Amino acid sequence: MKNDKVVILGSTGSIGTQAIDVIKTVGDKKIVALACKSDVKKLYEQVKQTKVKLVAIYDEDAATEFKNICREKKIDVKVLVGMDGLIKLATLKSADIVLISVVGMIGIRPTIEAVKAKKIICLANKESLVCAGDIIMPLAKKNKVEIRPVDSEHSAIWQCLQGENKKSVKKIVVTASGGPFYGKKLSELKNIKVEDALNHPNWAMGRKITIDSSTLVNKGLEIMEAHHLFDMPYDKIDVVVQRESLVHGMVEFVDGAIKAQIGVPSMRIPIEYSLYAENRKFIQEKEVNWSKIAKISIGMPDLKTFKGLALAYKAIKIGGLMPSVYNALNEVAVSLFLERKIKYLDIANSIEKGMKKFEKEGLNKLKFTVNDIERTMDFAKKVLRIY
Repeated sequence: MKNDKVVILGSTGSIGTQAIDVIKTVGDKKIVALACKSDVKKLYEQVKQTKVKLVAIYDEDAATEFKNICREKKIDVKVLVGMDGLIKLATLKSADIVLISVVGMIGIRPTIEAVKAKKIICLANKESLVCAGDIIMPLAKKNKVEIRPVDSEHSAIWQCLQGENKKSVKKIVVTASGGPFYGKKLSELKNIKVEDALNHPNWAMGRKITIDSSTLVNKGLEIMEAHHLFDMPYDKIDVVVQRESLVHGMVEFVDGAIKAQIGVPSMRIPIEYSLYAENRKFIQEKEVNWSKIAKISIGMPDLKTFKGLALAYKAIKIGGLMPSVYNALNEVAVSLFLERKIKYLDIANSIEKGMKKFEKEGLNKLKFTVNDIERTMDFAKKVLRIY
């Protein structure tokens, strides 16, 4: 609808920054509040750009710094702090749409509270559904809340499903670019540096998701997310490698027909579709130059080399809290890799060792609550201290 009021959680990241740009380009909606983890310099520029009067900052020290900046610049902005601040923005009475693009498990509670507050949710936080999909989706159904995917793959599948009878769907297909190391063998990945893993061939994304793309862990997370978003059994979700990043997702039907969403590799398109739903807007994106495309190649992921994806299938099979453990271990391991404290192959190895320890200690028998889900992060941090 026109003039919807929008809250953006994770405004200083790649998705949040582009969402502000899309709304500014298209119009029709008003941004009423912004939230970030700690990038106060970028947040200050966004406050000047959007003229919002309310922000939330997860990190307490960063919040103090931002207050000082606003005092010096004589900017009148109310600053909320921590998880309580994120939740207050997610449930803001004046907001119609909450775009959630924070990174990590800190997105779970704001998503749950936004559902309870019956907001339209544009979701770019994989961890919410990976870890708490069994809590969030039934709650969304009960409250008749629309959860719109922002991830390019899930947006593509969502678009392909429009107007279709779910009973006619044979399977959905999540595509992967394969990242910068597609085609390489395990021995070639031993000495990969942070800069190598951040050098994605097609996409400009945040650091964490770029690493996940290089390990294919992001596809494991996306399978789990797709299962909850589209209420699709895991055996009806496939992953294929599409190197050119032109085919973003596909749906195969029982009659053999396949619908695919094709476009340039840009997050502005799925952001626009999530915010404006079926009312597509002109956002001046580049066009696909068909004359320069020799082919659209399709391949299969190498589960031996990219063990992170194979471990996702194992976590799915075990169920319970294990998908959350998988996510938490990866989140911690990627952070350690970016800090150059572990090697590239240690990311998948850390996930494997942690999952085995979780099973061995019988921790998967815990109750499936938000508190239990959050404890898996404590478990991951404890396990990975061995490095």
